[in-house]
Amino acid sequence: MALRFYYDVVCPFAYIASTRVEAVAAAAGASVEWCPVLLGGVFRALGAPDDPNQRMPEAKARLSRLDILRQAEAAGAPIAVPDAHPRRSVDAMRLAVAAPPRLRVAVSRALFEAYWIRGLDIADPAVLSAIAADHGLAADCFRSDAARQGLFDATSAFTAAGGFGVPGFQVGEQIWWGQDRLHFVEAALRGAPAVRPVDPPVDPAPPAGLPPVTFFHDFSSPFSYLAATQVERVAACAGREVAWVPILLGALFRTIGTADVPMFTMSEAKQAWVLRDLEAWATWWGVPFRFPSRFPIRSVLPLRVALQEPRATLPIYRAVWGEDRDVVDPGALTAILDEAGFDGSALVAGASAPTVKAALRANTERAVAAGVCGVPTFGAAGQLYWGQDRLPLLERALRRAP
Repeated sequence: MALRFYYDVVCPFAYIASTRVEAVAAAAGASVEWCPVLLGGVFRALGAPDDPNQRMPEAKARLSRLDILRQAEAAGAPIAVPDAHPRRSVDAMRLAVAAPPRLRVAVSRALFEAYWIRGLDIADPAVLSAIAADHGLAADCFRSDAARQGLFDATSAFTAAGGFGVPGFQVGEQIWWGQDRLHFVEAALRGAPAVRPVDPPVDPAPPAGLPPVTFFHDFSSPFSYLAATQVERVAACAGREVAWVPILLGALFRTIGTADVPMFTMSEAKQAWVLRDLEAWATWWGVPFRFPSRFPIRSVLPLRVALQEPRATLPIYRAVWGEDRDVVDPGALTAILDEAGFDGSALVAGASAPTVKAALRANTERAVAAGVCGVPTFGAAGQLYWGQDRLPLLERALRRAP
């Protein structure tokens, strides 16, 4: 079976993927077809700006920059993000297209190295001509009409297949996005469900007094739900507890300049992928998942309940995202809480207390001040980690923390 790997050298995550994709495919007995595309062309085809980073709130941009370095380190990929990033990559990708199949991998690796390790300007024709010559290609092959048309056609084919960003991976008709989904890609190549590895042994006597893992969350987020089912396990593996910090995600978004419901701003292709991705992660973590019929969820009431009784957090999440139950209606929420062994009437009534309302606002302000850009966000070892798919990075940090 073949794996199609879509990439643009301007993307740091595509670079990280390029260091791993061959090994992943080989482990499943598959081959890799390297498919250069123009990321800016993909964005334009979907009506997005060529460089979405320019519209990114500073809090999100900061965490994204950290994420590049963390993921590269975890993958063992050396990286030095250029000061001028992002650089224009159209001619570089035309060079990758111009390279015949037998040379495309080597040429592409040379382009990734030039950008992400050597700090060269891949928009400079002299840099591209040198790489072309090193591989026995005509120095100006990236200027040919065939290279121009080839890159345009490849980019158009990728978006037509449902691609919306890089790195993209295609097995059959299915496309995955992100180098952190390679475990799903490998499973697809094997034709079997993705199975999460067994957790490593836990230190039976971890140091006492370790600070807890702070968990910023909101019941309105499916990603928070997935993280909530795992964060205590991850924290316990490092001898830590979890400090649950419910926040008003909508208020956070309005403060930092993000759409209230980011999913509604996504292209149709990306929305479809997000739903498939959520289901894949739910299977990976071994938890039930049903996208709620009442989305988006006005989560103020359940958040105030969770503030009073953190132990009610998981039952509420399961009700929303595992069972599609109503947690906005006071009566329905009371029943859910009663079933979980709590005094639902008291907790729902307590949600109206001025002190509880003030505490939720204070939590949200705390999240803004800390640099949180979305949920779930984990605070540990003086750093923030955003996204349920960053739980492996959180676990890595906790195991390395003093």
